Amino acid sequence: MSKIPRDPTDRPGKPAARLGRAGRSAPASGDKTVIIHGAVPPRDILMRFLAENPDKASKRDIAKAFGLKTEARVELKVLLRELEADGLLEKKRKALVRPGALPPVTVLDITTRDKDGELIGRPAEWPEDAGVAPAVSIRQSTVGKSKGKTPVGGLGDRVLAKIFPAKDRAGPAYTARIIKVLDRRVNNNAALGVFRATPGGGGRIMPIDKRGEELLVESGGTITAADGDLVEVEISRIGRFGLPRAQVKAIIGSVATEKAISMIAIHAHGIPYIFPEAVTKEADAAGAASMAHREDWRSLPLITIDPADAKDHDDAVHAEPDPSPDNPGGVIVTVAIADVSYYVRPKSALDREALKRGNSVYFPDRVVPMLPERISNELCSLKQGVDRPALAVRMRFSKEGRKASHTFHRIMMKSAAKLSYQQAQAAIDGKPDDQTGPLLEPILKPLWAAYATLTAGRTRRQPLELNMPERKIILKGDGTVDRVFVPDRLDAHKLIEEMMIQANVAAAETLELKRQRLIYRIHDAPSLAKQESLREFLATLDISLMKGGNLRSNHFNGILATAVDKPYETMVNEMVLRSQSQAVYSPENIGHFGLNLMKYAHFTSPIRRYADLIVHRALVGVLGLGEGGITPAEEAELDDIAAEISTFERRAMAAERDTVDRLIAHHLSGRVGEEFEGRVSGVTKAGLFVTLPDYGANGFVPISTLGRDYFVYDESHQSLSGEKTGLGYRLGDETTVKLVEAVPLAGALRFEMISEGRKMPTATRSFHKAGRRGSGARNQPGTRPPRGRR
Repeated sequence: MSKIPRDPTDRPGKPAARLGRAGRSAPASGDKTVIIHGAVPPRDILMRFLAENPDKASKRDIAKAFGLKTEARVELKVLLRELEADGLLEKKRKALVRPGALPPVTVLDITTRDKDGELIGRPAEWPEDAGVAPAVSIRQSTVGKSKGKTPVGGLGDRVLAKIFPAKDRAGPAYTARIIKVLDRRVNNNAALGVFRATPGGGGRIMPIDKRGEELLVESGGTITAADGDLVEVEISRIGRFGLPRAQVKAIIGSVATEKAISMIAIHAHGIPYIFPEAVTKEADAAGAASMAHREDWRSLPLITIDPADAKDHDDAVHAEPDPSPDNPGGVIVTVAIADVSYYVRPKSALDREALKRGNSVYFPDRVVPMLPERISNELCSLKQGVDRPALAVRMRFSKEGRKASHTFHRIMMKSAAKLSYQQAQAAIDGKPDDQTGPLLEPILKPLWAAYATLTAGRTRRQPLELNMPERKIILKGDGTVDRVFVPDRLDAHKLIEEMMIQANVAAAETLELKRQRLIYRIHDAPSLAKQESLREFLATLDISLMKGGNLRSNHFNGILATAVDKPYETMVNEMVLRSQSQAVYSPENIGHFGLNLMKYAHFTSPIRRYADLIVHRALVGVLGLGEGGITPAEEAELDDIAAEISTFERRAMAAERDTVDRLIAHHLSGRVGEEFEGRVSGVTKAGLFVTLPDYGANGFVPISTLGRDYFVYDESHQSLSGEKTGLGYRLGDETTVKLVEAVPLAGALRFEMISEGRKMPTATRSFHKAGRRGSGARNQPGTRPPRGRR
């Protein structure tokens, strides 16, 4: 059972009395830290205080709690730096926490009960490289009812919870009080799987999860399920021997049909995909927006530039030279965004459903939208030649790319053109078509000139510039994979991206200036622990990374530039990416490390992201732009909303990733036994993850199949190496593998390594033999890796 990493001086039982700096004895206490005012606490007392008071974990809070004056605060600062250097603390936003500690408010999945019947939950999202997610004991919160009281949370529920450190060190590391039930599972024994009929009646349920197990359905428990149907079952009995028994309760559809693969992910991750009747009625009743509180910008030639297959268009752009004599060589960039806040009002049926979804989810074969098509594809889509309401920001930039000023406007616009990225780029590259030809001089060239100006500012700002090309899957008519390719990264893409970033910055700056609460998009700097892991890895390539907690994105860009055109370029990009924190939504601003921006909020996609809708409402309210502004009740809930939509974003990412894995596994399932060129994309104690670059597929090579040597895992070198031969594999190695198993429903591939390992550095092997770190496994004859293990 995972627990919070504890200070080695923090032993079980009551601590021995320690002398404070004022010469007073700190009485022992098994329940609560005794605070001596005016004295910098010893390390063990400070660590216990932070564990007991996660909501009072900033430097200022600590100094206040211990009554520290100016001189003592300097000593406290030194002590905190020592604890960070030792890996006992890490800084998250403005607070100091133990590495791996849960934030004060966390989304939990209630997964089981302990031996006393108490509910146990785990974080809904937990980094794969952080080990087992910590267990959390759920306090049995109750709400009053007309007849007695009933528990709020139950098995299978997803809840938003307040987290507390546990006093009982023998149990889970945390306890939690439920704030809100986000998703209640009606049937806590329900599971998803694919029904496979057996002769004579009944059948088996094949799991759709990599760690799932088969279930047995007896004759009479299948309702009308046919072979190959995706079904929801209720587990009826688990015996000591044989497969667990289940009964089919609902038929979702055949896995042989088009779009079945994405439907598995939708159900497995609990993504709402059917709009309630009240929501569709509200959307259908919506009409065209009026001109009340709007400026008429219909004569301004704003254009949309989107993917060729885009169904909704929520942003339009325009640029022109700044005519002002005080800004020579400057430009004016206008970004107009669909006015979703006019149609989706707080606490309406549309609003409640949008918050429940958090964002649109994009699969290769379908989109699960945040808003009904009547809103997203019709009334709020900035269609060519059609009047549409929008919220626009007009920004002035100097010739050096520095933003001089900006203003927000609620407008009525009419898009002058709907272009694809490829169309716009082709026109700039000298190949205009009938549509883009007339637009080239008056619209497109000024846009590209403005982009050049903004690029100068971006170059000076130095955001993190990772080179991680994204693959796109093209499907056939039957929903199976046709091909996988890496689309070209065009200047047209970069132009829109940079203009959207600047609009997002302007939104955050305006709201902060007006002291209006909002939801920021924040990205923390890499933790000290991750910095150290990256530093150790880069040292094996003779690349240095400066020490200290003041790393900026440009330091990482220097590392990435060093690796360009080197054999390890992809490997370095992946390791830098892994070292980064995850971007989230929060009402508390810490800036965006990756973009190297101090103020940043999502504003430009309110059709598909709830966070952007909140920012729109805040702007409308604080700037007095008419109806649909943020309400006091909504402001009071921003902490909860930010936590929910951050979780829903990760849910969408996981569902999209799982769908791609299943599609590729299905695509390759007929090629078992064939050899493929791959690259080691992950190294663990259990084996190697190998990516097939031509397909974007990931598979697993169990350590037990690598050879008869004893293979040792070295985290700092990201390698597995043979203790006797010195041959091994490390992150980024190009290899040849054979596909030995494909499990399409689980999206799992298992490979066998064909390439012989390369000679590991002598320092690495001696490091292993010294036994300082690492673990290994010897291949035992007759062993077989778990089915579908990845």
